[in-house]
Amino acid sequence: MTTELIEKFVENKNRKGESITIHFKQRSTFSGIFINGSDYEELKTKNFWRIVNSKAVEEWKRTSNMDLARIFNGLSFSRLTEQ
Repeated sequence: MTTELIEKFVENKNRKGESITIHFKQRSTFSGIFINGSDYEELKTKNFWRIVNSKAVEEWKRTSNMDLARIFNGLSFSRLTEQ
């Protein structure tokens, strides 16, 4: 997917901080939230996205530990859907 498509979906006011299902071209689907950290704009220009898996969201909300997030290339996404 392109940066613009991902950005339009993720930055929708109704979806900010909500869990999103990410479908990949070459791997299994999972749900998580996109993290708007200090490097968000830089990563976005390169079509990279920091995502916390839905299994670790509660811990991330408590601790804001960036080690819980992984960076994914937007080109590997096939589509995004609401949880």
